[in-house]
Amino acid sequence: MNLSEIGKMAEKYWLEIPDHFPFVILDAFVIMPNHVHGIIIIDKPYDEHNVETQNIASLQLPQPLKQKNKFGPQSQNLSSIIRGFKIGVTKHALLINHGFAWQPRFYDHIIRDEKSYHQIADYIRNNSLKWQDDRYYA
Repeated sequence: MNLSEIGKMAEKYWLEIPDHFPFVILDAFVIMPNHVHGIIIIDKPYDEHNVETQNIASLQLPQPLKQKNKFGPQSQNLSSIIRGFKIGVTKHALLINHGFAWQPRFYDHIIRDEKSYHQIADYIRNNSLKWQDDRYYA
């Protein structure tokens, strides 16, 4: 994939996510002309958090292990990570293209096993090969 100036910026900010969220490990990702795919691993001890997602489909911990997040409910979950990434890209992308905008939400999926991980990682790695079939391909 040949990245545009905004695409290069998106890649740069994607790679900087762990600088802002030290508990994040980045895995397979691809920056496409009109979207991004990526695997984000939230690497925190199990007893310190719920796995929170955009769709409020959190994995709840047993009550005795649940601890209140001292930074508030939205500071260390997937939504806050994606929000920070989008804000960083948008700030600079608007200087290049005043019409730049993200879709308001994002799609997430909790990877629950190794088989699912390999299917998703392969999809991400091969996504750019299918770009010419995308409805937004110009």
